[in-house]
Amino acid sequence: MARVSDAELERLKKEVSIQRLAEALGIKLQPHGKNLIGLCPFHDDKEPSLVITPEKNLWNCLGACGSGGTVIDWIMKAEKLSFREAVNFLQSRSASSDFSLATPATRSKPAATSAAPISLEAANHELMLQVVDYYHEALKTSPEAIAYLEKRGIYNPEIIDRFKIGYSNRSFGLNLPVKQVKSGLEIRTRLQKLGLFRDSGHEHFAGSVTFPIFDAGGNVVEIYGRKIRNNLRQGTAYHLYLPGPHAGIFNPECLAADEIILCESVIDALSFYASGFKNVTTAYGVNGFTDELFKAITERKPKKVIIAFDRDEAGDKSALKIADKLSAAGVACYRALFPKGMDANAFACQIKLAAKAMGLVLQKAQPIGKVVESATEPISHLAASAATEAMADKKVKTSENMPEICTSIDLDKLDPNDVPQTEEKPLLEAEKLNIEVKEEEIILKISDRRWRVRGLDKNTSYEQLKVNLLVSRGELFHVDTFDLYSARARQVFMKQAANELKIKEDLIRSDTGKLLLKLEEIQDKLIKNTLEAKEKEIKLTPEEEAEALELLKDPNLVQRILKDFETCGIVGEETNKLVGYLAAVSRKLDAPLAVIVQSSSAAGKTSLMESILSFMPEEERVKYSAMTGQSLFYMGETNLRHKILAIVEEEGAERASYAIKLLQSEGELTIASTGKDPQSGRLVTHEYRVEGPVMIFITTTSIDIDEELNNRCLILGVNESREQTRAIHRLQRERRTLKGQLLKKEKDKVLRVHRNAQRLLKAIPVINPYAERLTFMDDRTRTRRDHEKYLTLIDTIALLHQYLRPIKKAPEGQLSYIEATLQDIETANQLADDILGHSLDELPPQSRRLLLLIEEMVLKACERLKIEVEDYRFSRRDIREYTGIGNTQLRVHLARLEELEYLIPHRGSRGQTFEYELFYDGKGKDGKTFLHGLISVEKLRGNYDVNLAGANDNKAGQNQKNAGLKRGQNGGVSGAWRGVANPQLKPVNGQNSKESLKNAHLEADNENSSYRSHVSSLAAKEKTFKGNGSEKTIEVVE
Repeated sequence: MARVSDAELERLKKEVSIQRLAEALGIKLQPHGKNLIGLCPFHDDKEPSLVITPEKNLWNCLGACGSGGTVIDWIMKAEKLSFREAVNFLQSRSASSDFSLATPATRSKPAATSAAPISLEAANHELMLQVVDYYHEALKTSPEAIAYLEKRGIYNPEIIDRFKIGYSNRSFGLNLPVKQVKSGLEIRTRLQKLGLFRDSGHEHFAGSVTFPIFDAGGNVVEIYGRKIRNNLRQGTAYHLYLPGPHAGIFNPECLAADEIILCESVIDALSFYASGFKNVTTAYGVNGFTDELFKAITERKPKKVIIAFDRDEAGDKSALKIADKLSAAGVACYRALFPKGMDANAFACQIKLAAKAMGLVLQKAQPIGKVVESATEPISHLAASAATEAMADKKVKTSENMPEICTSIDLDKLDPNDVPQTEEKPLLEAEKLNIEVKEEEIILKISDRRWRVRGLDKNTSYEQLKVNLLVSRGELFHVDTFDLYSARARQVFMKQAANELKIKEDLIRSDTGKLLLKLEEIQDKLIKNTLEAKEKEIKLTPEEEAEALELLKDPNLVQRILKDFETCGIVGEETNKLVGYLAAVSRKLDAPLAVIVQSSSAAGKTSLMESILSFMPEEERVKYSAMTGQSLFYMGETNLRHKILAIVEEEGAERASYAIKLLQSEGELTIASTGKDPQSGRLVTHEYRVEGPVMIFITTTSIDIDEELNNRCLILGVNESREQTRAIHRLQRERRTLKGQLLKKEKDKVLRVHRNAQRLLKAIPVINPYAERLTFMDDRTRTRRDHEKYLTLIDTIALLHQYLRPIKKAPEGQLSYIEATLQDIETANQLADDILGHSLDELPPQSRRLLLLIEEMVLKACERLKIEVEDYRFSRRDIREYTGIGNTQLRVHLARLEELEYLIPHRGSRGQTFEYELFYDGKGKDGKTFLHGLISVEKLRGNYDVNLAGANDNKAGQNQKNAGLKRGQNGGVSGAWRGVANPQLKPVNGQNSKESLKNAHLEADNENSSYRSHVSSLAAKEKTFKGNGSEKTIEVVE
């Protein structure tokens, strides 16, 4: 039966709760004093008979089955497992806390298949390799096996991997399909024929460390197993092999050496190998010197073979027998003489400096057998070559003085503590250090000590050198994180490292000094590289620059961009492509645009973003799939200034939304964080700063976007129409054709030209000579940000055309700039209509019909009274009388028109009534979207004096005569001076009414004012107009 330690059993009994196991089966437990009671799952229980005592973690059934016990008994009963299988079940699930048990319906049937550690269809040689690999991986997670190898002095990760050493922890059979099913029976039969399973069904090497032997083709031909416990029952074999004759040669590479060490067992051979003597092989015991090994040695004809069998009667007889056989074939043999009763492994484990002692034994080896001529000279070459070459770092004495040591010691009376130990001296200052600098760590090797340094790149100042430092010597090591400039911390580290590595503190101190000097040298280079420009300017060839300039100087640049998008395989989405491209260009401005692409899943939002980003230089964009809440604050090392920050999915950056909003609106991020001062150890405040501005590009599937993020970004909706889907399908099919393959090369060229063109764009200031004449709706506070987006869009279009515009200078000559043109404003108006505007199709038919009737009414009245539309006010009664619509329906439709900003309400003079202003300017009757309040380019062109543009003092809009005297027909003026001349109002009878004009007054204010502020001057005007076939008199009150 598999042996499980008592400590492990106790751990499982304490840590795994029976209460949780019962609940995993769906048993409802009820408190009953200190116990819990429920229905027993192991018999047909009608009344609660299961009693669980959580305090002792025990259970008992008081009903028909009478079962009870510990958590192991529960698993054995519930899962129908053996004791060992139940323990394995609990061990495999205790780490993940997964105690899901089989349901009663499936518990009685064995699983047909399981997660087998081997391939059931593999050939025999592959099957052997898979079993060896399984044992090899099991060893790495088996503390008891590792402890055994450490005890034998042969635990070394390199040796473990080199020889595929493993451990049979008895779990292999548990992971095979059960033998009650066909596949389980077949695989067990095959493993039994290979010798890995016994007739009893148990693993042959259960509880053993395994040492596989491979042939020249890498196939497993033999396995040696050694039981790791020495207290097994009498008659149990401690040394195991595969059934049949021995095969294979251990470490066949050693046969190429002139001198070969031949051991009695694999573990003895590994003791030599671990001590640095790689030219070692082994027989399979005193009677295991195979013909295969004899043939291999004699064919190689080595100069000497040192037989290092055990120093006992059986070992001596076998050594002599082998020596006679090899000598007869012309191979000189020598006998390594260990102290009586000892073997190579026991000798190495009891000696402080095993490598030197083993070399001493080899040096003392005596001729044996029929000595050939080459054996007349003393055996010194082996010790000198093997010990010196393999143990050079350990300063083993060379062959010149080794014989003196040998003659002064009687190995038969050798005390392991009496082996001469040479004192290791620190390396000379002139000695070259063996150092390897990697991206994440630095490796320094000094003699047999290995130093590893991590975290050096985090030291960005010369005041500290805080690193994670590990020093190792063989399997011994010491690791700590501290500041190398701190004398106290350094002293503590050196003292503890010397104790851990079992060497003198002077050696550690000497190494630390060399390491410190080297790290200072590397740190200096790192800091200098950090202070230099992080990004090297990409230089374009004359041909590349010419291609980029040809693009930037194209008079139809906007159309060229849209055409290039189609060349790159992006169909439709003209507005989205252009706005996204312009937003990316705006990264050059001090206040870039931000874009959110919104659509349902699989509509193409990510493809749209990726396509736009592909037109931008790689060094000017940073893309993340997700961001944590504080990630942006600590991106000081990543330069985001005038770059694009793309986030694939807004949900992935939900925690960072606050930082994104701040970065977009403020242009920078700052955070104060508390940390420990490395010098004083006190808590201090550190400030982290991320500089912008940065253009933000986000995609999302959310219908409701965060309001703060919404009003900071341009929202682009992906075209999800059926026609767009058909166009995408056509393109996808075209890519599979010859034409599609040829377009790929054209796409690469187009993208290269655009990226180079973007590199040539300069961050030059943009002056808008029409800025004071521009208008924008201002009925809500959020339009303050929308207005800034609109102006930035104009600046971006001008910036993109900078190679088509003359560069002007201010009168003082200190500022060079380009000017926005009317064409830029017209393009911006079209884009603003599409992305910020409305469509009449959003209105129900009745509300749309009412809007057109109101427009008709207002235009007639304004034409008759010779006033502007924005100066005219009307009440609900006026609309009702003109249209004939009932009051109830009129309220509903007017509320809808107010919500969509077609009408703007004003308080009446009595505070109880409302007056309305028509804000609709007649656009959108063709079904297109439009934005209220934008002044038409025609009106700007008609009122703008080009002589006032540029660097002249009297710019457009600053001269009262040339500024807009009236608000344009397309909406209100935002951010511009507006005055209104005193109109001459005439009643229908043609005579002026003094009563109508006595309260009329107009503001002529040179300050910026909203389109609503100046209309208060039109109070108490009588206006007469004809509506519904009869004359009506409307009194517009303030």
